[in-house]
Amino acid sequence: MFRIKICGVTSLADALAAAAAGADAIGFNFHHGSRRFIDPLKAAAIAESLPPEIVKVGVFVNLPAHEVRQTADAVPLDLVQLHGDETPDYLANLAGFPVMRAFRCGPGCLGSIPQYIGECRTLFSMPRMILFDALVAGAYGGTGQRADWGLAAECRKSGLNAPLVLAGGLTPDNVAEAIRTVRPNAVDSASGVESAPGRKDPARMAAFVEAALAEFARLDRQAGLDPDD
Repeated sequence: MFRIKICGVTSLADALAAAAAGADAIGFNFHHGSRRFIDPLKAAAIAESLPPEIVKVGVFVNLPAHEVRQTADAVPLDLVQLHGDETPDYLANLAGFPVMRAFRCGPGCLGSIPQYIGECRTLFSMPRMILFDALVAGAYGGTGQRADWGLAAECRKSGLNAPLVLAGGLTPDNVAEAIRTVRPNAVDSASGVESAPGRKDPARMAAFVEAALAEFARLDRQAGLDPDD
């Protein structure tokens, strides 16, 4: 499990800056329709240069499962993030790969997500984590639009039996409030820590990580947990 993911990384310099800032997961976007698309060969070179403890995540949107498997093996990835319209049957075809299933959430998601997870459980294809993102018509994430934190908080309480990762419009200025409101297991930012699409801003990444870690630590203390455990 990770706590802070910087997604949409397209250069080694940005990846190393994210790791230096304290992020413990890096996301590579393999969706050709994204402004943050990265070629798998380039992602593999970056992944090879990262500290081994950094979780390498690949973002996929509606690709054939065998292509996801090939890319996950070649990079190699620690986690596959499905951010499209993939069905529970699709997850079953990725058996053996840890999956984070992303949901772009609007009205009705409090019923549809538990139903989806229930089907996954029946197929023995439970995702390792669930990511809650903003719903924007015609887009598969990375829009910079803020997710509905109220819905996210209700989703977390609905007994999904999987860690919740909050994404959608998170920035250094609002991530602490988002963590207080939703109480996710982790947070994920792409556009909120950029100077331009696909180009990360080291200062914004550092500020984002600092604010998120401080709020996670406060909640851990409140819950009687040791942040170093």
